[in-house]
Amino acid sequence: MFRAGARLFSRMAAPAARRNAVVATAVVGTSAFAMTQVAMADTATVDYNKVRADIADILDQEGYDDGSLGPVFIRLGWHASGTYCKESGSGGSTGATMRFDPEASHGANAGLHIARAALEPIKQRHEGLSYGDLWTLAAIVAVEEMAGPKIPWQSGRVDKPDGSHCTPNGRLPDADKGPQHLRDIFYRMGFNDQEIVALSGAHSLGRCHTDRSGFDGPWTFAPTTFSNLYFQELLNREWVPKQWKGPHQFVNKDGGEIMMLPSDMALTEDPAFKKWVDIYAADEARFSKDFSSAFCKLTELGCDLQGGFSYTPFVLITSLVGLATKYGQ
Repeated sequence: MFRAGARLFSRMAAPAARRNAVVATAVVGTSAFAMTQVAMADTATVDYNKVRADIADILDQEGYDDGSLGPVFIRLGWHASGTYCKESGSGGSTGATMRFDPEASHGANAGLHIARAALEPIKQRHEGLSYGDLWTLAAIVAVEEMAGPKIPWQSGRVDKPDGSHCTPNGRLPDADKGPQHLRDIFYRMGFNDQEIVALSGAHSLGRCHTDRSGFDGPWTFAPTTFSNLYFQELLNREWVPKQWKGPHQFVNKDGGEIMMLPSDMALTEDPAFKKWVDIYAADEARFSKDFSSAFCKLTELGCDLQGGFSYTPFVLITSLVGLATKYGQ
């Protein structure tokens, strides 16, 4: 069953005045955060509060996979961002070039038309909202709604006009490869070994499909709840090759209900990667913190986001109270 995290966003409209800075605040249980919108008077006035709420409203989808569009939204934001190359400066979430062929047809993006189509009505309801902002925000909302950490996010991505800006095929990780391939892909973006392992923890969510990647099954028994269970499963279960006609993958020996990819097993085979698998399996708070940082970095690669809407979690309740007092009149 889908266990959504607490709804993280206040759906109250921002004050009508909409000054240069608008601060919306919300309290969820014992958690507190503030959202700050920096919107200069001459810029587009997208109401990102409503965008977030609209995304949250469509996450629960009975009959789709495990009852949630969250995992496929995360994959969309990930794949839109993970094409970045630090040497050429090309790729990344700004541009949203997956709207066009050939990128839309790259094998790694199979099935993501489902996520793009589900988000299209939201795009049409919010004039001035870019696809790049929508897709990355959808990924972040999905993580948070599925009990994951709060992730800073900022608007300002500018969509490219056509497919001539698509990045070449092969910039995303191949699931059947080992440690060196992972480093080649992620180092190209500017990540280190710790960040590679942290981002791999997104496999706590979702599942593989034979009609997309060719692989089959979920990584954990709770594929709609963000946690460090992925790392615990990697370490604590015995994994054996799956006996089938599909691509090489592993299943748990004690039942075969969950699976791991060769690229997952690579994290336990490489000493530098396994160090972080061990840390994250033992410390969920550390994993959540590092994942938030790495995923924020991923979604901002190659983006010039100066002056956009900024969503930044605050941990001090005093800050929340002060902002609520100032802007909640």
